[in-house]
Amino acid sequence: MRIGILSRNPKLYSTNRLVEEAKAHGHEVQVVDVLRCYMNITSSKPTVYYKVKGERKELVFDAVIPRIGASVTAYGTSVLRQFEVANVYSINESVAITRSRDKLRAHQLLARKGVGMPITGYANRADATDDLIEFVGNAPLIVKVLRSTQGKGVLLAETYKAAESLINAFRDLETDFIVQEFIKDAGGSDIRCFVIGDKVIAAMQRSAKEGEFRSNLHQGGTAKLIKLRPQERVLAVKAAKVMGLDLAGVDIVRSARGPLVLEVNSSPGLEGIEAATQKNIASEIINYIEKDILKGPNKVTGKG
Repeated sequence: MRIGILSRNPKLYSTNRLVEEAKAHGHEVQVVDVLRCYMNITSSKPTVYYKVKGERKELVFDAVIPRIGASVTAYGTSVLRQFEVANVYSINESVAITRSRDKLRAHQLLARKGVGMPITGYANRADATDDLIEFVGNAPLIVKVLRSTQGKGVLLAETYKAAESLINAFRDLETDFIVQEFIKDAGGSDIRCFVIGDKVIAAMQRSAKEGEFRSNLHQGGTAKLIKLRPQERVLAVKAAKVMGLDLAGVDIVRSARGPLVLEVNSSPGLEGIEAATQKNIASEIINYIEKDILKGPNKVTGKG
């Protein structure tokens, strides 16, 4: 099988591991920078091209693994759509990726399907600031920029005054954001569930460093193996399916009212989860593609 990995940086741990395991499974593999791709959009032969040392090359794959960074979501998913038009299999489809990247849309879809989440508020008007704070149970609360990853653009307001100032500042900057309940019960920890298909194949607990509320490993958090409760496994798989993702990192927190979904990530990193669990996640991904591609290139994704 010819596999293309859509990644801007071939040196990244996750990209390297996928290349290693694809080759170990006997497949041809190529890492492709989506920003160097360009397309011939035609009904007769939709094509994606790539410049290699000044020479135009048509990209022909049986399957692609999108590792599209948040900063290039728009163009990256356009390239992915072109592969989809050409009936190339993708473990995650373009619509599912764009759906999960928009935090507001993602939360609305999860809420529609009854997935437990922290209470979340959103408004456009400055005179709604007090209402937003009230909706989420007052301070402390979390303010999140709608399009961000790795804990960037996620801020904690510990007092009512700080929350008011932060919300108004974001609005003055014309930045789209949501206001979210702060889950004190979590104690600065969350759980990353790595979902492939209908299963959680690995899970780790991430804990924030001292003086920090974000547990992301990119923000200095630490990770360890954790045993999931049955309810948490069901929730993680359901959240991934609502987004239409076959490969997802679902972040949940434990609270007094049960597990709650914080976010669904369409390009979850492999380094932290492989180190914490000692599982060969990259190989599991290739195994899944080998089986799932037999169903055909066009899978049914969630609505929304």
